[in-house]
Amino acid sequence: MVGEWQQATQRSEYDGRYRTYSSNNRNSCNTVVVHMSDYKWCHGTNCHKSHTQDRVRGSKGSKVLRTRKVKQDAWNEKTFYKYFCSNSCYNDFANANIERIRLLAPRNSPLETPINEPKKDSEGYYNRWVITERGVDTQAE
Repeated sequence: MVGEWQQATQRSEYDGRYRTYSSNNRNSCNTVVVHMSDYKWCHGTNCHKSHTQDRVRGSKGSKVLRTRKVKQDAWNEKTFYKYFCSNSCYNDFANANIERIRLLAPRNSPLETPINEPKKDSEGYYNRWVITERGVDTQAE
């Protein structure tokens, strides 16, 4: 039994999300297993009310609009798109929970960044100010 398991693991490839099993036998097939942990449900408060075809689920006579699933990958790993399927869903959630969000990190005083004296740069068609930062922020977030 252990020998069979070792052979199976030697034939499989794992990239962190999918495990592909392949074999040299005739009539074999490759199988991709997608785990549900690769998805999260959208947190948008009105996601299940949007009238789009990809949200329609159910059999004839008992159709529903369902919240979208959001794929978890490297692209959205450190963004709010990890939990929301669209900007609209994010805005709905933020507007519905703005007071709770504000209470997580209240801002009682302004943040300041020390800068050097601004200099006017007259190259090009427009005059613009060149501002360079110096030192460290007075308050860390």
